[in-house]
Amino acid sequence: MTYGDNDVLQGIDLDIHRGEVFALLGPNGAGKTTTVEILEGFRQRTSGEVRVLGADPERGDDAWRGRIGLVLQSWRDHRRWRVAELLTHFATYYPDPRDPVELLALVGLTDRADQRVDRLSGGQRRRLDVALGIVGRPELLFLDEPTTGFDPEARHEFHVLIERLARDDGVTVLLTTHDLVEAERLADTIAMLVSGRIRAFGTPSELARRAAAQAEVRWTAGDGTPHRVRTEDPSRLVWELHQEADGPIAGLEVRRPTLEDTYLHMVHQANDATDGTNGTDTAARTPGGEHR
Repeated sequence: MTYGDNDVLQGIDLDIHRGEVFALLGPNGAGKTTTVEILEGFRQRTSGEVRVLGADPERGDDAWRGRIGLVLQSWRDHRRWRVAELLTHFATYYPDPRDPVELLALVGLTDRADQRVDRLSGGQRRRLDVALGIVGRPELLFLDEPTTGFDPEARHEFHVLIERLARDDGVTVLLTTHDLVEAERLADTIAMLVSGRIRAFGTPSELARRAAAQAEVRWTAGDGTPHRVRTEDPSRLVWELHQEADGPIAGLEVRRPTLEDTYLHMVHQANDATDGTNGTDTAARTPGGEHR
């Protein structure tokens, strides 16, 4: 995707499997929104080939659009509608919608059915957004930074809902987020988009191994001195400490690399590569196999 002389997306090569939760990560300006809007059919690409549920999004008809669900980053419409009325109205646009009453129960809004939308809390409004996004029984659900501004309880409830949709209903989910804990919890597969290129692709554990980030081992010596060591082999270090102490180790703690460690490593690595190689593509390609 090119805007004038600016290459926003540069040779993205990406497969998303049916039935998985896929997280697209990247700093602001990386091209996440442009990528998602191309996949949704809202933006025309400059070049390349795209297939979503077997069709080119640029030419998706109403039947194709009925197979996808959208949860945008924020909504400011429908404020005066009551929750159940709005959901029932949206259901009329689909040939085989979910039952609004059952859907309200699924998203935990049964007790808010007669409440106006503008009286909902942020977490309740987000659950309503999901209900509106899945009322048509979509095969693919786009979630654009869905928990921005959530408190921890609301974020947990939202995560449980998304896990239920993917696990029980088989909905494919494409998630963009800046919350790396959220991505690590929800995503089966993660792609890291930096400067318009996919710089890493895999499961959270695969990305951690690729980043070669070191674990941190902490313990307190017999004289009360605290120690902290970074190592690529924490199990061996812990074994050696037990051998030396011939017993329990006070304050022993092993902190393994998180997705945040991996993310920061990949972003810095990509920025260094771009600075030194004039943007040479170092993206990891998805493993082979049948994709849909």
